[in-house]
Order: sequence, then C-alpha cells, then structure tokens
Amino acid sequence: MNWSPAAPAFSLSVTQSTEIETDLLIVPVFEADSLDDISALTAASDGHLQRAFASGEIKGRPFEWLITPVSGCKAPRLAVIGAGKRTELSTERLRRLGTAAALQARQRQISGIGWIHRTDLAAAPSVQAVVEGIGLASFSGDVYKSGERGNAPVREAIIVLRSGADPALEAALHHGRVLAESCNISRALCNAPPNELTPAVFADRAAEIGRTAGLEVEVLDEKAIAALNMGLLLGVARGSVEPPRVIVLKHTPKGAPAGPVLGLVGKGITFDTGGISIKPADGMERMKDDMAGGAAVACAMRAIADLNAPVRVIGVIPIAENMPGSRAIRPGDVLTSASGKTVEIINTDAEGRLILGDALWYARQMGATHLIDVATLTGAITIALGKIASGLFGTPATFVEHVREIAERAGDRCWPMPLFDEYAEQLKSEIADLTNSGGRPAGACTAAMFLKEFAGGLPWAHFDIAGTAWAEDAKPWQPKGPTGVAVRTLAELAFTSREWK
Repeated sequence: MNWSPAAPAFSLSVTQSTEIETDLLIVPVFEADSLDDISALTAASDGHLQRAFASGEIKGRPFEWLITPVSGCKAPRLAVIGAGKRTELSTERLRRLGTAAALQARQRQISGIGWIHRTDLAAAPSVQAVVEGIGLASFSGDVYKSGERGNAPVREAIIVLRSGADPALEAALHHGRVLAESCNISRALCNAPPNELTPAVFADRAAEIGRTAGLEVEVLDEKAIAALNMGLLLGVARGSVEPPRVIVLKHTPKGAPAGPVLGLVGKGITFDTGGISIKPADGMERMKDDMAGGAAVACAMRAIADLNAPVRVIGVIPIAENMPGSRAIRPGDVLTSASGKTVEIINTDAEGRLILGDALWYARQMGATHLIDVATLTGAITIALGKIASGLFGTPATFVEHVREIAERAGDRCWPMPLFDEYAEQLKSEIADLTNSGGRPAGACTAAMFLKEFAGGLPWAHFDIAGTAWAEDAKPWQPKGPTGVAVRTLAELAFTSREWK
C-alpha cells in the first residue's frame, strides 16, 4: 500500500511577517482590499502589489494568484491569493484557500510556506481550517507511476498570527493536521487499484490504521460472518473468489459514559462490476472507489482516537467484491439477513445496501445508540445533486439537522433528502419481506428507505456520497481523484454528543 505523505510540519508564529524565515509568504487578499495591515509586505514588493491591484491584474477574487520577489524580507518571495469578499469569508473558504495556496507552492517546488492569517473569523476554527486545507494538498494521486511523478508537497508551514498564540490555537493546529492526514489516508485507500486492495487487504489496512491509532480492532473472516448469519453480505460476496471481511474498530476513552454510543458504518465494496446485473464497461474502472464509505469510517476512527473524542464510538466496515462469478447471486434469489428480514434480489447491482443492512444490525448488537452510514450507494443521487453535494437522509429530523450542520462546518457539503413513507411501497415483495431495489424512480430515496429497515428505530443518518467521493474535474482546491469526503464530518460528530437528539 502506498500511503499519502504526512501533512507538513506546522507551527504558529507571532513574528513580524517580514522576519519569517521560509521560502514563500502567502497572503490572502480580499476584493476592494486596502492592504493597510500588510503595508510592510506591500512595501517589500517595491510597489508591484499596489500596481497589480491598480491595473486590475489581481482583484482579490477567489483563488486568483500572484507571486513576486520581495526585498527586505527573510522570505525571498511573496504570493497573494484572492479570498473574495471579506463579508463572505468562511472557514470552508479558508480551508479551500489553504489547499489552493499549498498546491500552487507545490507546483513551484516550494518546500516551506508562511501563511499570513488575515481574518476576522474566530481564531481557533479559522486556524484549524487553514491547517486542514494546507494539509490536504499533501495527497499524491500518482504513486503508482514508475516514471516521472509530480512535485513533492510542502514540508513546512508556518501560520503567522496577528496576536499571541495560546493553547487553544495549538490544539486547533493539531486538530486540523490530524483531520487532513486522515482524509489523505482515506484518499490513498480509494486510489488503490482493486487488484491490490482486495477485501482481505482492505481489512488488513484498516486494522493497521486502527491499531496505530490505539483503537480496539477485530476482523471477522468468512467463517465468523457466517456464524453471525450475515446472509446479505455473504450473498454479495458469493460471486468473487475473494472472501468477505467485516472490520470492527472501537474507541472507548477512559471515563466515557456508557451512552450515547456512536455507530459508524461504511460500505466497503472494493470493486463493483454490478454482478449478474453487470454495469456498462465505460467508466467501470472507477468502481474501485466503491469502498469510499468504508475508507471514510476507518480514517474517521483514526482521527477520533488521535484527538481523543470523549464519547464511545464503534466503526463497522463490511467488505466484499461484487463479481459475476458462477456462484453469484441472481435476480430472483431471496437472501436472509442477520436480523432475520428476507430480501428478494431484483438487481444485483444494488449490493451496497445489502452489506450495509447486515452491518447496521451488527452495530446495534454492539451497543450503538446513534447510527450513521456512509456509502457510494446510488447513481440516482448524482442525477439529483450532481457532483456538488452528498445526499443526506435519516430520522429523526433533529438528529439529521445536527448532522447536516456539522457536515457543513466540516466542509462536506450535503443536502437533506426525503424519506416519505410512500417510498416503502416500491420495496414491497410478493415473496419476501422486501426487495433490494425500488426501480429507477426516486432511486436514492428508496435505497435509503431500505437501509432504514435495518436501523432498528434508532436515530440514524445516511450519507450517499456516490457523487462526491471522486472529483472528475480539477478545481483550484481539489485535484482530480478521491476527495476524502465524510472523514471530517464523522470525526467532528464524535465531539458533539450533547447535541445528539
């Protein structure tokens, strides 16, 4: 397994910006910015910055970039990055600006940067957001190339503050670094080719991640899975020569109350052909990321342990390949879940909800009181929301709204979707308790309704990340490839248990 490089070595400084020893100073600038508070830096540019603003070469619009030599500074170069309107600045924009700036520095083979922290936002959240952003730029998607590869990421980043650092800011820096590294490990897992990342290997990697972070780890092999009567997971795995796995990660901090207990469940299909209901060949290679939900859970658990969240958390990742082998399940088959519910198979490409059904049941058996699952579940959610937002489903509304607020704060944009009772009508079977597919109409909603059947009435939220797990178009803050979606959200939720309803 090729892991992503570690995030840069971060530090905080209140030293005068002209005295910062680094390769490149980076300053966010706003539209109609007076630049008065950075007059020493503008003077060091020998008037170049003022002329650039006066001529319209740079206007402060989001992600504009200008780099110039400076004199009288210990850093040889200065860059400005457009931050948009000052009134529209948010922690999410700061996070994206940090990534964009660090990617620009990386493109120029710059190993050390100093970020001049110009913001009226709360100090700790804004420092954390910038650190996360800069750290996310360390991910490399070309690790399997034997020839020329991209430049090395930034190795050192100094966050230059206007006022004195304090323990809260040091904690925010550490928090941001851990989340960035955890996201990048998730991205590295999603980027791994399926001939390398088989179910057994994925389980081993997740176990390694968990043990390194100090989590309790248990890996269930096919015999243990059969002993638990997980017929849905076993059914999906039947078509592959690769046996299934279930990995369980537990965070039990000292002094944590018996409840609530957060249960995180992530879909771990390491490759999805669609099974007998086989997918079209065009684009099938992307189905290596069908385990993005499982990667998000494993890496969120890493962050939860490293940051010592004060609540008990259980992560469950069901893992399998969905292949059209001679023993594969067929449309028309009936499978029995670990909970006892029977499922008529209508479409073997609706396999993710099957393995999640058994995993949600298992999380409940281990004491979870609140459930969140993450899955690249349906193409229908991409039709509904595009590549911009994940679909968010669940019940009750108070819990789902809290999850949405945390996701927005963490930078994982999502949109609430309905779970009307009428959607259950599409899952009725004449010969079993329910079918695994309600057809094309409201496909994301009926898939979520299927999962609700296995949540046992607990507070539950479901993220459909089929549209957001992989970026097909590069943005200034996001190269093409895996995004690490949901890692930060799941980790941050573990710090808000008093607000769970």
